[in-house]
Amino acid sequence: MTYYLGVDGGGSKTIAVVSDKAGRVLGLGESGCGNHQLGVELARSNIQAAVIYAMLQAKVEKEEIAYAVFGLAGADREADFQILRPMIAKLGFRNHEIVCDTVIGLRAGTKQADGVVVICGSGTNSFGINKRGESLQCGGFGYAFGDFGGGSNLAVEVFRSVIRAWEGREQPTLLTGLTLRMLGYETVEQMFHDYLDHGKAIPHLLAKLLFEAAEQGDGVARRILRRQGEELGVAASAVIQKLGMNGDEFDLVMVGSVLTRGDNGYIAPYLEQQVKKAAPGCNLAVLTMEPVAGALLLAMEKMTLVIEESVYESLNERLSVKEAPVEWVLD
Repeated sequence: MTYYLGVDGGGSKTIAVVSDKAGRVLGLGESGCGNHQLGVELARSNIQAAVIYAMLQAKVEKEEIAYAVFGLAGADREADFQILRPMIAKLGFRNHEIVCDTVIGLRAGTKQADGVVVICGSGTNSFGINKRGESLQCGGFGYAFGDFGGGSNLAVEVFRSVIRAWEGREQPTLLTGLTLRMLGYETVEQMFHDYLDHGKAIPHLLAKLLFEAAEQGDGVARRILRRQGEELGVAASAVIQKLGMNGDEFDLVMVGSVLTRGDNGYIAPYLEQQVKKAAPGCNLAVLTMEPVAGALLLAMEKMTLVIEESVYESLNERLSVKEAPVEWVLD
């Protein structure tokens, strides 16, 4: 029997899955952060743990893995691969490949060989591959290097909007009450001084409040989410332009918790407005399978397997994204 291993190593968690060539999931392991940029030893131990759990559950030995694909956050530049190649090689898989997590996200969300993906989870990123097999990444390195948003930055936007509203530099916002309740303060002034006096980090969970406030009609929250959509659209459009995909028909896959597990009705329409200007033939698609499914599909293709529809169906049974997307509406 031939088996395949797919790994999705992100900033918050790592998922490893073992399947057979029919796409039946035989083992699944989870652990913590798999991004070496947040700690090399932390990432190494978490990736190893997730792989071991998956293989133990599947009752499969390393020698039985025909191919393994590791889709890792932070696998962006040659400097990253110089760290990751020896790290992954030590796991002992005969045939393996390391790609950025954007690559597996795209493959999990489309059945075409070409396409574009935008990621909005803890951070943001965009990646595309055209019909000629040429690929390009845009973003993924943080605000100072041109990005906007993702859970980390959106949480900061929530916090600073509450401060600005308290000071009179911003209109009143429902984010104020929601933030005080989540963080356990009675007043903004109390929160302001406590965070300054103790150098507290702004928790990423604040980003969730944007959707709650937007649903209640809050203008500040909706404006932040709109900007997130526009910025993602700008990044995707840059990829489309540079790869010469303007006249092509392809899927633009939306990946990451901000886009797939939240109410993306306040983000996706503005993303779509941007990319349709660059490529009218692109089709926006919310990821319905976990990105690790893309790692498995890539592993199978490395062994020249033809991916039948039944394989997608089998993977979707176990690796579907749990929360369904909502309708998109423009203000």
